[in-house]
Amino acid sequence: MAKTTTLKEFESVFPKLVEDILDHAKSYKLPQQGLDWLKAALYANTIGGKCNRGMSVPDSVSLLLEKPLTEQQYFEAATLGWMTELLQAFFLVSDDIMDSSITRRGAPCWYRQPGVGMIAINDAFLLESSIYTLLKKHFRSHPSYLDLLELFHETTWQTELGQLCDLLTAPEDKVDLDNFSMDKYTFIVTYKTAYYSFYLPVALALYHQNIATPENLKQAEDILIPLGQYFQIQDDYLDNFGLPEHIGKIGTDIMDNKCSWLVNQALATATPEQRQILEENYGRKDPNKEAVVKKLFNELKLEQIYQDYEEKRVGEIKKMIAGIDESGGLKKTVFESFLSKIYRRSK
Repeated sequence: MAKTTTLKEFESVFPKLVEDILDHAKSYKLPQQGLDWLKAALYANTIGGKCNRGMSVPDSVSLLLEKPLTEQQYFEAATLGWMTELLQAFFLVSDDIMDSSITRRGAPCWYRQPGVGMIAINDAFLLESSIYTLLKKHFRSHPSYLDLLELFHETTWQTELGQLCDLLTAPEDKVDLDNFSMDKYTFIVTYKTAYYSFYLPVALALYHQNIATPENLKQAEDILIPLGQYFQIQDDYLDNFGLPEHIGKIGTDIMDNKCSWLVNQALATATPEQRQILEENYGRKDPNKEAVVKKLFNELKLEQIYQDYEEKRVGEIKKMIAGIDESGGLKKTVFESFLSKIYRRSK
């Protein structure tokens, strides 16, 4: 029987990895002030989230093996999981600067913390570089070392392309609804979210177990990318229709001029008069204008459109999971686990 990791178990591995990173920095005789800063940046930006991406690695390895992991297996899988969390931390620190965000996980963003400012840019680079320090230390002799290295590089590149498209499509200071399209939206969610949040953890588990055949990787990608797209569409839906007390934040997509699934659906069905309302009110830092857009979203029955989409998409994903070829070591349970975590979630 596979065993699911807990956040407490997963977080217990992190201090050892921080020591590995600091030891590597010490080998260059980094002054104590720098060591203290690096340690603070690692803890402040990597710990404190839900760690869903990171914990998916040991969970997926356990599902592939169909049994609980040994201590060594767990440490290795959790280490790969923490590398995905370091990648996430690198993206979030950078993203918050680009978006001029105020808070992250209920605290001021790293760049807004006392004494940090633009040092946060270099900290983001250090978070990314730490991945490769850990990879070399713990997986240099693993048969898939080169594949793991290339996977992290490729996933980083894909996510940065998604971020580029997002930044160019929806600048906060210039609203142009003609710039939005479902094609751009699909590109953004596929590359900015789906690859690193869904495909990466499972690909890492497959490489760890030496069963990352082209066939298994393709089957995983064919299911996990649609799953990641569904997750982001769900996120966009919850930003407007979710309850703040459930989602843990107040939705800002309308005011932030986001190229979201909802606005693209609205543009596809709006009358010329309704489009004019969107032109005049979308992407403005004004709660009254935001309320006008929310009212229009209700009039366009976007909640029902989303619910119809969800049932159809989940049905298609379940069919794909049922058709998985398990002869090469892949397991349907890996994908069922991902789907069960996000289907009809409210946060």
